[in-house]
Amino acid sequence: MTQTFDLIVRGGEVVNHSGRGMADVGVRDGKIAVIGDLGQASAAEVVDASGLTVIPGIIDTQVHFREPGLEWKEDLETGSRAAALGGVVAVFEMPNTNPNTTDPATLEDKLARARDRMWTDHAFYIGGTHGNAAHLGELERLPGCCGVKVFMGASTGDLLIADDDGVREVLNAVSRRATFHSEDEYRLAERRGLARTGDWTSHTDVRDAESAIMSTRRLVRLAREVGKRIHVLHVSTAEEIEFLADHRDIASVETTPQHLTLDGDEAYERLKGYAQMNPPIRNRHHIDGLWRGIQQGVVDVLGSDHAPHTKEEKAKPYPASPSGMPGVQTLPAVMLTHVAEGRLSLERFIDLTSAGAQRIFNIANKGRMAEGWDADLTLIDLKATRTIRHEDQASRCGWTPFDGFEARGWPMKTIVRGRVVMSDGELIGSAHGRPVRFQETLERAV
Repeated sequence: MTQTFDLIVRGGEVVNHSGRGMADVGVRDGKIAVIGDLGQASAAEVVDASGLTVIPGIIDTQVHFREPGLEWKEDLETGSRAAALGGVVAVFEMPNTNPNTTDPATLEDKLARARDRMWTDHAFYIGGTHGNAAHLGELERLPGCCGVKVFMGASTGDLLIADDDGVREVLNAVSRRATFHSEDEYRLAERRGLARTGDWTSHTDVRDAESAIMSTRRLVRLAREVGKRIHVLHVSTAEEIEFLADHRDIASVETTPQHLTLDGDEAYERLKGYAQMNPPIRNRHHIDGLWRGIQQGVVDVLGSDHAPHTKEEKAKPYPASPSGMPGVQTLPAVMLTHVAEGRLSLERFIDLTSAGAQRIFNIANKGRMAEGWDADLTLIDLKATRTIRHEDQASRCGWTPFDGFEARGWPMKTIVRGRVVMSDGELIGSAHGRPVRFQETLERAV
């Protein structure tokens, strides 16, 4: 009997846990049913993957989509549109919106806003505060929550826990891996006077490497004291990589394409406010240290830290200009260029953008291309060359720090749970993203 499927991805080079080779992928009911030779099978829809490489769908575990309250910069629809166009199948969105996402009502509001508006699957962080710390153990188990996020350096609203007692209280309350922005608020406060008006090169004086290093040392000490797991976001210094290599039992590590690619010694002069993010873009010493962290397995995941601001906001003279830059649409193309140039293997890229996220966050049925898992696939052309441009960005902010970047390797199709949502630079159909599920919060059968 001829096998039938809802979707067959046919004729591509498949790269997954079993290696690389030519194969077809058959999908039924949003799940991968078969990986193999399906030349004699039929399907309601067939995707021709000839000349393309089929990899597990890319997951971006750190984005700021600004909704609610800051929709002039971005919203859930435009942010997820950018993600899907870039080859990303799922995103984890941050709590520093207005209002902050800190309780069941604000989490449910985001989930409701995302329904049938987000092109990708999604989950939302609950922000840890002094006010809700005692309740985080319940909050982190809510459906659609990817975990607790804590800002140890300056943030918005109530989302700042700078003191050891506050961090300790959060860690005592949670059972899942807690996620941290690790910069020392006390040192940042002491150094704000070092900002030179209109001079973005002073951003690394205000938020120097020591601000990150001393915070991460404190964080690891507290996590070890309490016996809890932590995830350190956007690590930006060589010294943090060296330190965290000795604490792999409790600490997982993220870095960003920006910190791996942009060199502060020239980026601030060239990009001005477009180069400003927290923690800062740093110099070659730190870039090399981060790449050692990639090569030695210290870094677990790549996140874009997609955090858009308008061109008008970014044009304000430093330090009035806000920190943050878009990145979810460009993460795959920028990192595939590093693959093409030999700094990164394709297999390690896959680990950093899918398998790593699945391990760190215990995602259920995503992050792996295998039978029975969600049919999340990113199809890439490793030979394609494209120039990243402001005008091609779907983000509402309409710019990218990588404008003019010559990319080698490009996402051609995005498939989310067996549904083609992007093909050759165009979105397909309508938005049907759904909440990501996690092994630690699976619903009980009724």
